[in-house]
Amino acid sequence: MMTPKDDRPALGAYRGGGGAPAVIETRGLTKTYGHVAALKALDLSVSKSSIFGFLGPNGAGKTTAMKLLLGLARPTSGSGSVFGNDIVSENFQIRRRVGYLAQDPRYYGHMTARETLRFVARFFYSGPESAIERRVDESLSLVGLSDRADRRIGGFSGGERQRLGLAQAQINDPELLILDEPAASLDPMGRRDVLEIMARLRDEQNTTIFYSTHILDDVQRVSDSVAILDRGRLLAQAPIDELLTIGGAGVAIYELDLRGESGAVLEQARTRVRSQGWVSSLDESSGPGGERRWIVGTTDRSAAEENLLRLVLGTRGVKVTGFGRKRQSLEEAFFDLIEKGGGGEI
Repeated sequence: MMTPKDDRPALGAYRGGGGAPAVIETRGLTKTYGHVAALKALDLSVSKSSIFGFLGPNGAGKTTAMKLLLGLARPTSGSGSVFGNDIVSENFQIRRRVGYLAQDPRYYGHMTARETLRFVARFFYSGPESAIERRVDESLSLVGLSDRADRRIGGFSGGERQRLGLAQAQINDPELLILDEPAASLDPMGRRDVLEIMARLRDEQNTTIFYSTHILDDVQRVSDSVAILDRGRLLAQAPIDELLTIGGAGVAIYELDLRGESGAVLEQARTRVRSQGWVSSLDESSGPGGERRWIVGTTDRSAAEENLLRLVLGTRGVKVTGFGRKRQSLEEAFFDLIEKGGGGEI
């Protein structure tokens, strides 16, 4: 029977651990290099068995945060934990349970994919060769490299190298995968394949996946929750569906389609809505047949949901033909937050 080295549990034995509310928690996590603040007081929470997208433009501080979580850098201030273990004092316990894929993984080009995974597996496990080979075969199958297992890596495409990187990162059957820009250099088909592997790891193996990216379409396809970082500062953190129904700084946006008996009636309704302290904006556009569309930004979702429609319908001569929360694309939400400076947790 194959056994992990250093008294590690056998393959798969980490499943279901702890009952902790979150796999990753940070509080005020900060990293400065000289006078440059690469990460500013990061408060983050990543739930178990989720795919968590860590978003931001290049230089936002995403890689710095990952290095701190992995113990590859020490924080200037603040704290963080993974599986409840402190990222500074208990880093060894963390690394036993985490798989990591760097942004630009490097391999020995003369080795095959099978040889590479076999080499990495021996850092984690001891025991019969047949058991190690089974684990290598499982990993190759998971990422779709079984038919290329014995080709030299020097001839691999970019997509094949990323698949191999994912296989290598999860060879120790980790509870948490930390992936730094796993699809950044890939073409659309390669990105699709990587995203499908990530979803399979979450769905079939209950793995938590924390990954950084600046490819917004990919995040919208697979992520459960996201955080947006810019210039080292956290702008927002929310479930993906919630983020897409809000704007920058936690503003809930509503769409109303309406008709009025006259322009004066519509102006009266506009005045009533704009006078509310929780209304931050009201944009109007024309629709077919004289219909008007309002896009109303609000700072208090509870007040808006209770009062907005009532205010409009309370104006005699106004008919509402459509009402609901506006769903943005992730790109719209992202740029709204970046341009307005964000507002922390949503």
